[in-house]
Amino acid sequence: MPSTSSSLPTTPPPPPLALKPSPDIVSQEPTDDHTAPSPPKQTDSRHRPQRSIGPSALEKVISKTRPAHLPPKARTEDRKHAADWENMMRQSRLAEQKRQHALHERRLAREAEIEASSEIWSKQILPNWSLTLQNPTLRKLWWKGIPPKLRGPLWENAIGNALALSKDSFRVCLARARRSISSGAFPTHTLQLLEGDIVATLPNLRLFHPVVGPLYSDLKDLLLAWTVARSDEGLGYVVGASKVAAMLLLNVTSNERAFVAMRNLLERGCSRAFYGGSSTKDDVEAYYRCGVWTLISFECRIFDTLLADGMPKVYFNFKQHQIPPSNYLPGWLLPLFIDHLPFEACARVWDVLILEGDSFLFRAALAIMGVIESRLFFPDRDELLSVLRGEHKAALEVAKRSGLTGNGKYEIYGLNEETLWERIDAMDDWWKESTWIRLTQRELPDL
Repeated sequence: MPSTSSSLPTTPPPPPLALKPSPDIVSQEPTDDHTAPSPPKQTDSRHRPQRSIGPSALEKVISKTRPAHLPPKARTEDRKHAADWENMMRQSRLAEQKRQHALHERRLAREAEIEASSEIWSKQILPNWSLTLQNPTLRKLWWKGIPPKLRGPLWENAIGNALALSKDSFRVCLARARRSISSGAFPTHTLQLLEGDIVATLPNLRLFHPVVGPLYSDLKDLLLAWTVARSDEGLGYVVGASKVAAMLLLNVTSNERAFVAMRNLLERGCSRAFYGGSSTKDDVEAYYRCGVWTLISFECRIFDTLLADGMPKVYFNFKQHQIPPSNYLPGWLLPLFIDHLPFEACARVWDVLILEGDSFLFRAALAIMGVIESRLFFPDRDELLSVLRGEHKAALEVAKRSGLTGNGKYEIYGLNEETLWERIDAMDDWWKESTWIRLTQRELPDL
């Protein structure tokens, strides 16, 4: 029987399709390991997703004037409230600009007044500075700031020389310090503390930088001599002394004069308590609620009393979050505000501090509180402490964008010479020198 397959006609296979190369397709020849690969395929920008301009679809329906967990507002109400908020922010910025302009004008007027009164300074105050204490007009003039060129001589006269130090005392003490270092007898730990303190002294000025600072050697010599002089009394180096020495060096004409001024300044009242070492722990503990050297928390004394009288809301908030003055007061008083205030503001504080004494030390501390008061009501203890340390992240970020130089830790909070003195002048309404005297006599009768 014949095969069925042979009877069926055979159909030839279809020819292969001839494909034309597309211009969008780049042919690639096979490459071996020694041939450089062809460049990557370029994507047509027309096929890239376009980034939308303006608010997204989600942002269009989310209210910016009401929390997400509350029922949404009507769109007209939401727009009105957003416009009101923008208007308030605009008015706030304008008010701040006007305030800063007024402060600037006030500073220019004060500087012009100081310049115009230069003859009074040179002919009346400089020859006999003590007249300032009896003459209200001269005293008011002193409070407005000493002319920079007369600051050194007037500081020296007002500080005095109650220790009766000779002109050669600096040279003698420095020679002893150098011999001690050469022989290896100078305590290594003390030298490390001293040099570390210098590095942290006015770093933005770079005047005391160990490598490039032109006044580094002068500052180190002054601190070495001061340390040796204190060693005769059994006292060691106290961190913070470098800031005080630096301020004196920048205003007093010579190391010898700066040494005499520093020794006498740090023997006055509160400064003696803070720089006096372990023998004056009881005095220091009286100045703030939690003593530095004790774990016992006892009732507040001088500073807490003043804070409660002048700023009761801040006082209460600090009590609520267990922030005693020991968390911030030593950092202000040991270096006499140099770390936290802009340089010119600090120099003016020193002008009045040297004239008036310890009471102004605490008045200035309360004024600082007043300038940063709006930041002292955070409900979080760590955030409050970051504000007091001058390390608040949000304020630092704003200061960075504003281009602030970092001249004083509290400059980021808008604290400058004019804002500080605005608060000091406002304290005339409630500050009483008699209250200060009564508190010191009650708490520190032997100071």
